[in-house]
Amino acid sequence: MSGTVNICEITEDVRQALRDFRFRKYKDTAALVLKVDREKQLIVIDEYLDDTNIESLQESLPGHQPRFVILSYKQEHKDGRISYPLCFIFFTPRDSHAELQMMYAGSKLALQKESDVSRAYEIRELEDLTEEWLLSKLGN
Repeated sequence: MSGTVNICEITEDVRQALRDFRFRKYKDTAALVLKVDREKQLIVIDEYLDDTNIESLQESLPGHQPRFVILSYKQEHKDGRISYPLCFIFFTPRDSHAELQMMYAGSKLALQKESDVSRAYEIRELEDLTEEWLLSKLGN
């Protein structure tokens, strides 16, 4: 084995969606869900969730397939401030197809760099994706 992993190409549509998402006018929690097109070896947009919450995001993700999630989370602080931290969440279920897991893992760093999001988290079980989990990661 050569140890190389195919890195899926990030399409221009995804690059533009990442830019638009990053600079959108924040007022709610939103998520950009990305997936790998295995045949074309491309990262493509799966769905865009606007004015959502963590529970709805969890319900929208497939239980047995990996996904990349760029999340803009409306965080209300104890002192009344509101912030909108951007998070990169790599969801990779343990029971997903090994080849697909490798394609996602091989593409993760390139997509994270392209999205320019410093808060990166990995989650293996969909039921672990909760508001409490996210707040613990964000340090609230």
